[in-house]
This record gives sequence, structure tokens and C-alpha cells, in this order.
Amino acid sequence: MLAAFVATFPTMTALTFALVYGKAGQIATVNYAKGLLLMTPPWIIYVLCLIFLLPRWGFVKSLIAGVLTYMILAGIVSVIARHFGRG
Repeated sequence: MLAAFVATFPTMTALTFALVYGKAGQIATVNYAKGLLLMTPPWIIYVLCLIFLLPRWGFVKSLIAGVLTYMILAGIVSVIARHFGRG
């Protein structure tokens, strides 16, 4: 559990927030945060792919399936967000 905590600790996100805020300001930082939230469901499904496929398919195949699933779902989320004026 400690490894999962460390892996999900928001160090990179906090650093990115600070960099975006410093270069582009509040509105850009809020838009970045909204984008993170929109991409959270595809990321969760990616992790679920690893959880369920790893015992059956092995590491490489389950990782490839998870990453491809993430990319497809992230693309769909991007198209939908753009359609509704968010992208």
C-alpha cells in the first residue's frame, strides 16, 4: 500500500500546476485541472485492465492492452469535450 501511495502522490501534478500557473496564470491552471479530471476515468480503466488482465495475459500483453485502452478512451473523451466546447 505504501508503494501505491508514493506512486500516486501528486508531486508531478503539483509541479505542473506551479509551472502552468507561473507561465500562464490562473485560468490556464484551472483548465489544466479540469483536463486532469476529464482524463481520470480513462486512467482508472487503464489500471483496472492491469489488475484483471495481468494474471491471465502476463505483464507485457496486459500493459499493451491497458495503454491502448487508455489511448482510445482518452481520444473519445477529447472528442466529446471538444464537441461540448471544453477542448
